[in-house]
Amino acid sequence: MSVLLPGTPIPASSITTTSSRPLALGPGLRLLASETLVATTAGSLSLDARKNALWLTPPSGGRYTPSVGDLVVATVARSAAESYNCTIVPHTPPAVLGQLSFEGATRKTRPQLSSGALVYARVARVEKGGEVEIECVDASTGKASGLGPLKGGVVVDVSPAFARRLMLGSKGGVVVLEELGAKVGFEIAIGRNGRVWVDAGGVRETMRVVRVIRRTEEEGLDVRAQRKVVEKVLREG
Repeated sequence: MSVLLPGTPIPASSITTTSSRPLALGPGLRLLASETLVATTAGSLSLDARKNALWLTPPSGGRYTPSVGDLVVATVARSAAESYNCTIVPHTPPAVLGQLSFEGATRKTRPQLSSGALVYARVARVEKGGEVEIECVDASTGKASGLGPLKGGVVVDVSPAFARRLMLGSKGGVVVLEELGAKVGFEIAIGRNGRVWVDAGGVRETMRVVRVIRRTEEEGLDVRAQRKVVEKVLREG
């Protein structure tokens, strides 16, 4: 299907599945009161028939548009009295991260983040005017669930579309993280905003992971080629 624009209705013929599960709507889609499904961002329609899930994949290289529930790697721009202003996408208004939006945070124990610090966060709210609020805690459990400050490591920028494929793993046609994880230890935080944080414990080890990620996207590698490039990069050291 061609790229859909915001406000475009989704034809019923595009979402017909044989699954008995309720249809799960992902980023970029909204069900109106009239039971009409429309696109809220630009992208191509993607369907996981097994999970009966539907979402919009942004055009490769396109600008990321925040949606509630998205995981993002954000950079602290400055600190205010009760919150941090964070950059999710360059040259756009900052997202607001409450200083108490961390696991176990109180006024005495809240993390002290300086300008340039990185956090792995979830988009909690998106207002019509474009204002975005993010959080580093699961509101339903009070736990971090993998969110919070990111220390050390490096950040590699990829397209939002490739970031989603990294999250999907083999279902998105990307197996490099699985292949690397079977051979080396590393931590990774993948942001839907096209920022990927990697830490393998040392600069050399970390950059090997970064090289594999970059080559996979830039060269458009298929699964077989991905496995080969993992072996080659690890062999080269």
